[in-house]
Amino acid sequence: MKGFDSKYKDLPDYILKITYQIWEEKDVESINQYYAKGMPTRSPQGVIYGPEPVVKATYATLKEFPDRQLLGEDVIWIGNDDEGYFSSHRIFTRATHTNLGVYGEPSGKKLSYRVIADCACRNNQVYDEWLVRDQGAIVRQLGLDPKKYAHKLIQDEGGIEKCAVPFNLDTPNDVPADGIYIAPNISKENIGVRYAKILKQIFNNEKNAIEKNYDRAIQQEQPGGFTGHGREEVATFWNTFMSAFPDSKFTIEHISYTEEKDQAKKAAIRWSLVGSHSGKGNFGNPSNTPIYVMGISHAEFGPRGIKNEWVLFDETIIWKQILMKTG
Repeated sequence: MKGFDSKYKDLPDYILKITYQIWEEKDVESINQYYAKGMPTRSPQGVIYGPEPVVKATYATLKEFPDRQLLGEDVIWIGNDDEGYFSSHRIFTRATHTNLGVYGEPSGKKLSYRVIADCACRNNQVYDEWLVRDQGAIVRQLGLDPKKYAHKLIQDEGGIEKCAVPFNLDTPNDVPADGIYIAPNISKENIGVRYAKILKQIFNNEKNAIEKNYDRAIQQEQPGGFTGHGREEVATFWNTFMSAFPDSKFTIEHISYTEEKDQAKKAAIRWSLVGSHSGKGNFGNPSNTPIYVMGISHAEFGPRGIKNEWVLFDETIIWKQILMKTG
């Protein structure tokens, strides 16, 4: 790859190796080498800039979970030497809650949860990142309710007037002029475009969208650490989630995909849901709170449609938005 160290054979190799070096070899300071100066890292919590806050957050996480393992389940990617590269890296994390930190007093509990990091890369550096962590799965395994955790988070940050505002349409998103990510050109017919169309059909409540596009034996990994099996459970998941935000606008933010020989066709979609909490669903009675949901989904296709799907969004940050209005 042009501009990358020759020890990396391709983009997945680069992403997997630097992740291992930073986290499991605990070479945290190498973030200053691999993250570009001034680069934005966006998450449901907000946006930070440059490697310095990433280094700080990484040290804090490793202190709380010193045995954390990041098992790279997949890297779905697009790009080339001329336009740059983009990866959507799905990570299965295992860790023990060993020390005091953002999740409170050490519990000794062993956790497993997923993170998906979307990274734009060039010249041996990450220069743009979107990251979604399954906070719902983390807090549940620690014996906490996502709503109560969100309430505690607000209080720990100084209350409703002072707490950090979650990422939304008004979040400042300034980046250096040379650091703006522009998606590489992709063909109009590929598995990523197909998956994007399926998600649009689901969010538009098109009849039989799941029956037509999902394998009968679909396995869906859901936020909160839950797993759904079969079309009926997949339909229940999507319907229950969407019923809380009936007037929301669903937008495809980014598409990537891999169609490689001897592998299942795979797609990664970053999406947003913007509207209000005006319906009943997973988030209590309607509060009419303006809501922004940052989501990333991965899918693997088989001969009968989507065979495996991973859906990530942060339940605790949805609750935080609601509680910042309702108290």
